[in-house]
Amino acid sequence: MSRRDYYDILGVSRSAGPDEVKKSYRQMALKYHPDRNPGDKTAEDNFKEAAEAYSVLGDPEKRATYDRYGRDGLRGQSFSGFDASMFEDFEDILGNFFGFGDLFGGGRARRGRAERGRDLGLEVEISLEEAAEGAEREIALSRSEPCPACAGSRMKPGTRPSSCPACGGHGQVRHSQGFFAVARTCSRCGGSGEIITAPCEECRGTGRASLKRNLKLRIPAGIEDGARLRIAGEGEVGERGSSRGDLYVLVHIAPHEVFERQGHDLTCEIGISVAQAALGVTAEIPRLGGGRETLKIPAGTQPGSVFRMKGCGLRDLDSRRLGDLYVKVQVHTPDDLSKEERALFHRLAELRGETLERLAVTAERKGRTSVH
Repeated sequence: MSRRDYYDILGVSRSAGPDEVKKSYRQMALKYHPDRNPGDKTAEDNFKEAAEAYSVLGDPEKRATYDRYGRDGLRGQSFSGFDASMFEDFEDILGNFFGFGDLFGGGRARRGRAERGRDLGLEVEISLEEAAEGAEREIALSRSEPCPACAGSRMKPGTRPSSCPACGGHGQVRHSQGFFAVARTCSRCGGSGEIITAPCEECRGTGRASLKRNLKLRIPAGIEDGARLRIAGEGEVGERGSSRGDLYVLVHIAPHEVFERQGHDLTCEIGISVAQAALGVTAEIPRLGGGRETLKIPAGTQPGSVFRMKGCGLRDLDSRRLGDLYVKVQVHTPDDLSKEERALFHRLAELRGETLERLAVTAERKGRTSVH
């Protein structure tokens, strides 16, 4: 399959609204559908490419993920392929005109649409290092799965369904109203045309059972606290083989003992002595994820000064640029001076002409904090 941009495939801009996206896909579906272009491999490829693009851009969650992380985000979060239930709005074209059921595999469309599976949600906590580099987590959850005894058929093993006596196996019941005949979904079989006379004893005819499952979750690098990942088709199983629900994972980033995050930048604080601030010092600053960087703090550094270390932050997935690390310097004044140390400070004050008896305070400019 082509790796072209989904917006380019459908011929719409990134600001295109849902109606414009849907209209463009309808036009391409009509133009390239294999039934209209028998034996044309190029048309078939164009049709599949357009369907894949619409399965992403026609879904608000998937589109937001694609806009932010590109195809890598979709692949990593199990977004590959598409869900046929997305295309139900096009049944007037793709179903009635071409045969909607055959379009996405699995035979003709079912009579009596079964309810989609329930969505599930859970939360995970990751470290700041994992948020920076990306991570894989194994998550455990309990969800509805096809019954192991009947494989989801709802029938006792070895038995078969019977034709519905109310509709004669058609799935619809016709009612005459004057000159018109109206067909309604059969209430007895729900439109399937069949009824189960010997339900599975294990699941009592529901076709589902609650089972524990372990899934691998890929967390993309650069994810922010509070982001929600959608894993398509990993929710609970639907009725009568209908599509699964989705799994939503809310990601929390645990506080870090050294760094705080501001977008793709990091901040931290270090303490130095009065002498180090006055004379200058070289400090080794830890990097997120391991290692150290050298920071030269110049002589005369004032308390609250901030120094920028380029490229020591988190990676921006859109621009691929690394954020920066901002180091704030706090000057620690000693409070346990020895007699000799006090004498040295007195001597320093004398040399600088500073009084230690009575201080006349004068206003200073605001904003002494500086960025270097």
